[in-house]
Amino acid sequence: MCHIVHMPSVNMRQLRDTKKLKAWLRSGKTVELRERDKLIARIVPEKETGKPVQWPDFAARRKKIFGDRILPGADIVMEERGRY
Repeated sequence: MCHIVHMPSVNMRQLRDTKKLKAWLRSGKTVELRERDKLIARIVPEKETGKPVQWPDFAARRKKIFGDRILPGADIVMEERGRY
């Protein structure tokens, strides 16, 4: 049994109609980009993970590397910023 799935396609001129393109992508459809009936590319919607990104604890990492030291470059930068 053969299942043919209709995939929306647009040509280069129709690509200007971003409302329709965005609607298809938001609904999860892959869109084919064609030029003179030749397939050029497929625009695939981004899959949402739904999970927030877990950033590393940069402050703890800095403390582990440098300890309680104060880096001398910070004073110079603060002085330079105060001039303006």
